[in-house]
Amino acid sequence: MKTRLLFASLIMVFLASSCTVDPIEQTEVPSANNAVEVEHELLGIVNAHRSAMGQGDLSFSPVAYEHANDHNDYMVATGTLSHHNFSLRASQISSETNAEFVAENVAKGYSTAEAAFQNWLDSPNHKSTLEDDFTHTAISVKVDENGIFYYTQLFYR
Repeated sequence: MKTRLLFASLIMVFLASSCTVDPIEQTEVPSANNAVEVEHELLGIVNAHRSAMGQGDLSFSPVAYEHANDHNDYMVATGTLSHHNFSLRASQISSETNAEFVAENVAKGYSTAEAAFQNWLDSPNHKSTLEDDFTHTAISVKVDENGIFYYTQLFYR
């Protein structure tokens, strides 16, 4: 089990490293407000897309939601779009759920669920994650004090 978890974590680090560094930072992070309606709408859009492709719907994961919210709070606090600390999130999700593989999509600045989804769909790496054979997901959407939307979607199987 440890070998599988280590292998899955290494794969995710490799995939995520194409667009980020992964420092472990200790930052005081206040909690931002969730845009719950946008979260629900985006999950519906993602599952409709997957259904149209013959993929199964993704089940909501409270564990992944907690980690997605924490990461969005971090991005709002720093004002950056990032995958910082993804390896830690993936490891924690794997430990808490026995997940074999964890992935993440992030976005910033899209004021609608459809716009964020289209951005991911237009990116080959993000699209691949959306369409992979994951079983569980959670989407956090938070809005900063300037009205800028931050998105974190975590996936696992």
